[in-house]
Amino acid sequence: MPSREEVAYFGAGPAPLPTHVIEAGAQAFVNYNDTGLGLAEISHRSPTANAILAEAKSAMTELLDIPENYEILFMQAGGSGEFSAVVQNLVPVWIERRRARIEQELKDEGKTEDVREEATVQRLRNAVEEELKVDYLVTGSWSLKASQEAARLLGEKYVNVALDARKSNGGKFGKIPEDEPWTLTKTKKEGGKAAPAFVYYCDNETVDGVEFRDFPKQLEPSSSEDDDDARLVVADMSSNFLSRKIDIKKYAVIFGGAQKNVGVTGITIVIVRKSLLPPQTPTPKPSLLHSLPIGGLPAPVVLDYATIAKNNSLYNTLPIFNLWIAAQVMVDLVKTYRAEKVGGQERVANEKAESLYGVLDKYPEVFQVVPDQSARSRMNVCFRVKGGDAAAEKKFLEGAEKKMLQGLKGHRSVGGIRASNYNAVPVGNVQKLMGYLEEFASEGNA
Repeated sequence: MPSREEVAYFGAGPAPLPTHVIEAGAQAFVNYNDTGLGLAEISHRSPTANAILAEAKSAMTELLDIPENYEILFMQAGGSGEFSAVVQNLVPVWIERRRARIEQELKDEGKTEDVREEATVQRLRNAVEEELKVDYLVTGSWSLKASQEAARLLGEKYVNVALDARKSNGGKFGKIPEDEPWTLTKTKKEGGKAAPAFVYYCDNETVDGVEFRDFPKQLEPSSSEDDDDARLVVADMSSNFLSRKIDIKKYAVIFGGAQKNVGVTGITIVIVRKSLLPPQTPTPKPSLLHSLPIGGLPAPVVLDYATIAKNNSLYNTLPIFNLWIAAQVMVDLVKTYRAEKVGGQERVANEKAESLYGVLDKYPEVFQVVPDQSARSRMNVCFRVKGGDAAAEKKFLEGAEKKMLQGLKGHRSVGGIRASNYNAVPVGNVQKLMGYLEEFASEGNA
């Protein structure tokens, strides 16, 4: 039976965790801090649970320099659940802001209160029909699923795919055409009817091995974050969260499942700008939302950001053991990189990725990296062997297994090879994989 030290695991998720966190977790699962109870058994409303929650928030805030005007939420349902939650929380924000503006317009027109109520609903219905849009940048399999969920909830007419990266790459994902114009919904300042309710993009696509190099230039803010005409940018960072520095202020919402770089399945992290929550932006009444010509609203209460924020992420039973694992991973990063914060992890992640791509590029007749060089993911290194030859890829995977290099098979929808380079993948394991790549390429496989 192999030990953890002998196995080099490159699975796309759930991903490896630091061994010392796993070992401490095993003890905490049975008897946490000599209390006689395991962390999976304690109340989520206990002082212990609240201390763990505070520790997780504190470590995340320190690593990412999260400003005070942002709320950190710990939720459930994963990144896929957030595909729905983003729509069901931010479209009501758009609706509430529009309602408040219409009501003020009617007041300025001298309308009486009874007239205003009916007129507000009618004008709001018209605004939804004529102006409401949600924008999506579709650069891979996950952003495609997110856009499809928005269309399922709201209706296709409200979803604007501002970028479909397949159109500039022969019908396949693998490139992000950042220098080409995107068909973003125009704001009023740009001559449009209204800014979209939000613009969504997936920062790193695990299936296709595509990652944005930085914050998209075409989404750079041109007005105040509280301006109704400003674009609200939503980023899915499920697979590259805590792997590099980000400017939180540019985002309305950042979300991600924990099971790649932070912890185990069961925890979803959401960072949301407080101005999008009560009291700054009241939650529209369900009766108002039901009267509008769109579906999918309001959100289920367990996906409602305002409810979760009001209850300090403890509205329903949060899995405290899972939260503790995430907290330990983040505290460990704080201790390891100190003043560098998440920049230290970024440096290591970049070095590992560059090393892997360096070996692959060294043998182009054997290995072919799938995505364009401009969009190569640091987290998910996707490549083919001998142009996707089935026998060659089978031989590669079988050889890897013999050397305890595991989790290298590509996603079932695209095939090929995928080496996931998440934070807890040790440098030594990357070096083992590099050695195997060199060996495979030199043993008559060219």
